[in-house]
Amino acid sequence: MHNFKITKKTIEIAGKTLTMETGRMAKQANGSVFITYGETCVLVTATVSKEAREGTDFFPLTVDFIEKMYASGKIPGGFFKREARPTTQATLNARLIDRPIRPLFPKGFRNAVHVVVTVLSYDGENDPGMLGILGASAALSISDIPFHGPCASVKVGVVNDEIVINPTVQQFEESVLDLDVAGTSSAVVMIEAGAKEVSEEIIMNSIYTGHEVIKELVAFQEEFVKDSGKEKMEIVLDVTPEEIIQKVEKDFGKAIDEAAHIHGKLERYEAIDAIKKEMMEKNAEELGKEFDEQERNFKNAFDEVFAKSVRNAILHDNHRADGRGMDDIRPITCELDILPRVHGSALFTRGETQSLGTVTLGNSRDEQIIDGLAEEYKKSYYLHYNFPPFSVGEAGFMRGPGRREYGHGALAERALFPMIPSKDDFPYTLRVVSEILESNGSSSMATVCSGTLALMAAGVPLKKPVAGIANGLIMEGENFVVLTDIQGLEDHLGDMDFKVTGTRDGITAMQMDIKIEGITKEIMGIALEKAQTARFYILDKIIETIPEPRAELAETAPRIESIKIDPDKIGAVIGSGGKMIKQIIETTGADVNIDDDGTVSISSSDKDSIANAIAIITDIVSDPEMNKIYEGEVTRVEVYGAFVKFMSNTKEGLVHVSQLHTDRVANVGDMLKLGDKVKVKFIGFDRGKVKLSMKNVAGNPEHKPGSSPTPPPAPRSSYGRNDNRRDNRRDGRRDNKR
Repeated sequence: MHNFKITKKTIEIAGKTLTMETGRMAKQANGSVFITYGETCVLVTATVSKEAREGTDFFPLTVDFIEKMYASGKIPGGFFKREARPTTQATLNARLIDRPIRPLFPKGFRNAVHVVVTVLSYDGENDPGMLGILGASAALSISDIPFHGPCASVKVGVVNDEIVINPTVQQFEESVLDLDVAGTSSAVVMIEAGAKEVSEEIIMNSIYTGHEVIKELVAFQEEFVKDSGKEKMEIVLDVTPEEIIQKVEKDFGKAIDEAAHIHGKLERYEAIDAIKKEMMEKNAEELGKEFDEQERNFKNAFDEVFAKSVRNAILHDNHRADGRGMDDIRPITCELDILPRVHGSALFTRGETQSLGTVTLGNSRDEQIIDGLAEEYKKSYYLHYNFPPFSVGEAGFMRGPGRREYGHGALAERALFPMIPSKDDFPYTLRVVSEILESNGSSSMATVCSGTLALMAAGVPLKKPVAGIANGLIMEGENFVVLTDIQGLEDHLGDMDFKVTGTRDGITAMQMDIKIEGITKEIMGIALEKAQTARFYILDKIIETIPEPRAELAETAPRIESIKIDPDKIGAVIGSGGKMIKQIIETTGADVNIDDDGTVSISSSDKDSIANAIAIITDIVSDPEMNKIYEGEVTRVEVYGAFVKFMSNTKEGLVHVSQLHTDRVANVGDMLKLGDKVKVKFIGFDRGKVKLSMKNVAGNPEHKPGSSPTPPPAPRSSYGRNDNRRDNRRDGRRDNKR
């Protein structure tokens, strides 16, 4: 038996026990922890390369979030029946874990780090993504990998005006807020939130209530590290020599300052590239062969001088690269109906960021099936975000969506979701797509705006328009400036990306990422206040363009109407082997979809097709009304009467010979033939069989005695049983007389 040295600790969080252990699983990783919360279990490992990755100017951190389907008692679908590519939610969770831990590594650290979060058990209540952040921090903290943690994360909800830490899935259904907040013991480092028009005050209170619990989890980790932590490895940081930075600043600092003040993005980068080229050529000539060894340092030094120039201009001179004031929003243009055949389209341009938003209306068959660890469900609204290389003037490869596309799309989808009409009010499947045609900062917020415009242009009854804005931060020591509507340069060189979306009545989504080790409550409050002012300004621009959703859908859009039927009668509408529903679709040209709750959705571009389908379905599930007259068609002619289909050919009944006319009819063929259109009156049931009458019903054929040959004797039938019995009694009386 193995002699494992297992360290195990527990803590109570939100009324549930959280257990963390190390030393039993994945011991060859630099750091590994096994965490249990409720009955959700995750294994988190952290490994590092022995050597720094040469030639890179970024920290090579990779986070993978692995969902094992057995964790929730499910077998993977598909031919191979094994886990393949990560789900969208797994990708989003990987991003969620990456964001708070990345700023906590030493600047200049270039060894590749790989964090793997494997979900081994999922109880359907406790979120494994939140545990992933805690586990990543703990695994890194106890390992020999340099890491300025610990950090931790909690989920926060607001149920019945009460702030709830780590709500269950059921509680989240009633919550007006779905917030992920991560932080260290001293500051908040990451926020991701969706909300139902929540105020800035509630957001702030929720964030910092969550932060108090985070402090407990950080202290818990620190105790864990004391018992099981390793000594940190010796590393060489990739830091540019100060003397090279000073040389570049002395020779080219003034030219860099001037270029940094050029307003146009492409023009500014062109000027900067020209100065950089000149700097490299000058130093190559001066240093000769020595320059070959220092070439990379000179490039990095130039970038640092440029970044310092931009940051100092903002922090000390209140001057932004494009000439705006600290709270100025770039020029905005809103255009509708860009694409003629699309159900809804809009072009939103803010400065040099441009999003083409489109809306496509579909039926229930177009809903997206989500099959992950949780119970499978369908989405009738979803948003896709595309970021092609040409949007930033680059040549590149066009492949499937990456983590950026998933993350930005999820944020914009979440921002619009609270304002999407319910399925009962608008029975369409909605697909919103944002094509980023130009990008110079905050394309996800432009997506929210183009999505709002396109939805309203499509005639979707959006509850309220939604707008979004991204703010930034430049901070040196105690000095800081919060910027409104950051462009790409300010995002790249700044310390914070703070995105807020919402209506006039509250916030619908929020996201914050930082590159420093945390921000204060004061900065958070200023950023929220400035975001609200900017959001209201953009909403005014949207409302000027289209004050409210259009009353009519586009001519190219399908029409969908829904009716409710008794779930017990779904089988009658579908028919044996789907025969009836196929017949309805073929007859009317409309598409018909039936949900288990009895909701029937009928879609077609032709209103008459929808009306016909509704009439047929209504007739199938309805019983005929006593003494009501219906139109029908003769389907069989017998000696004892005629069979007529009515109520859209969904019901069939017998018009007995005695009910054909006020006259006595000896021969049914004297009045009716196969295929005749007639009017019949429902007069009741006979042993479950429908009884019809044509007596005194106007618009029916007249009785013409002798117009048809005498029919052969009728076969025995349930409808003719009484007549046959009378004939037999007559025959018997005749025999007795003989």
